[in-house]
Amino acid sequence: MAPTTRSSRLTEKQLSPASPYLSYYDILCTGNSSEPHSSMIAYIFRSVTADDIRSLKHDWLTDNNIAFWEEWLEREVLPKYPQARIVLLRPSMTFLLMQSMDFKSIGSALPDFSKITHIFLPVNDSRDRERADGGSHWSLLLVSVIDRVAFHYDSLGGANFYEAQKCADRLSKVIGVPLRFHQMEDCPQQENSSDCGVFVCILMRHLLIKRLLNANANEKVSMSMANKMIDSYGGRKEMLKIIESLRKEGERRRSASPFASSRTPPRIE
Repeated sequence: MAPTTRSSRLTEKQLSPASPYLSYYDILCTGNSSEPHSSMIAYIFRSVTADDIRSLKHDWLTDNNIAFWEEWLEREVLPKYPQARIVLLRPSMTFLLMQSMDFKSIGSALPDFSKITHIFLPVNDSRDRERADGGSHWSLLLVSVIDRVAFHYDSLGGANFYEAQKCADRLSKVIGVPLRFHQMEDCPQQENSSDCGVFVCILMRHLLIKRLLNANANEKVSMSMANKMIDSYGGRKEMLKIIESLRKEGERRRSASPFASSRTPPRIE
């Protein structure tokens, strides 16, 4: 059997909470290939940490968990649909949109929405302007720019109604398009206090692939989630499986490179 390096034997349980677990493209938290460069962006997604893995297994999803999922959708799903004009805003960008008082700076920091048809925004209930990773509940806002409607999916009733409405209002000012806010009363509901982020990720993928990317150009697309079942446990397992698969690939690439350091996390780029 080939010798195993000490670093490759380290598991998530042996790592400190902030220890990098997987570096996935290491880019700014933006929704398209034209990343903004602004001093206002202080929350940069660089790697999935051991703490993120623990949260994904047992607890509320972190900003990094959701940012990773959006990054994965952009890298693995959207390239198959080159005509799509869809933006997946990272949690940090939604936070910036929600908390900044300078709309001119917000516009310069966000992606160019001029040719975009739909925008996905993970919404958090944090009201602390100093903490991008605060709050205790996630919901999903899907903005159809072409229809001028903001659809809000909240797996905990209307818990994030105020935050989502505020987010839609602010985005409306940034893109210069009036938006009608629509609370989706038929959104699937979570059965505990920790699955909101998982619901956001699963709903995001379903709406992106099943309702937008695979829709017939001549048919009217329903944004309803009536009778949609959410398997949050299965969703967590799938996300963990994707991360572990990428980590193994990152380890393979690292071991094959004479310049790679075992002190850095497995990396995919």
